[in-house]
Amino acid sequence: MPARSSPPRGTKATEPAIDPRAPLRAGLEAEEAAASFFEASGFVVLARNVRVGNLEIDLLVRDGPVIVVVEVRRRGAGAWVKALTSVDPEKRKRVRRAGERLWQRVYKKDASLERMRFDIVAVSFDEEGHPTFEHVKAAF
Repeated sequence: MPARSSPPRGTKATEPAIDPRAPLRAGLEAEEAAASFFEASGFVVLARNVRVGNLEIDLLVRDGPVIVVVEVRRRGAGAWVKALTSVDPEKRKRVRRAGERLWQRVYKKDASLERMRFDIVAVSFDEEGHPTFEHVKAAF
């Protein structure tokens, strides 16, 4: 590795540009892959990034008579925790609150529905960009 030299006097050292939107793009890529995964598994994708007041649901799918609220997670190789374990109690509480509000406002009176379920799907990508999935039904 070559030695780093100080910038000449009177100039500023610059850090490599870091795109602040990169995590957002990575999350959207994971949500898109998750939606395709659920469709291929026979679920009906109802919506993505559903806003319920100040709360958000990543993915909303239907599994027969069940509305499924899906929390999509993606973690890079350098992450401190795995994607599935990154959904802490506070996040579960917020997602559950969003789902309960959505149920009361939209789905409660739909006779074709029995209940709501909360799932987590972890998405990871190999070097070629192919996704793999870990899906936990009724995760919380």
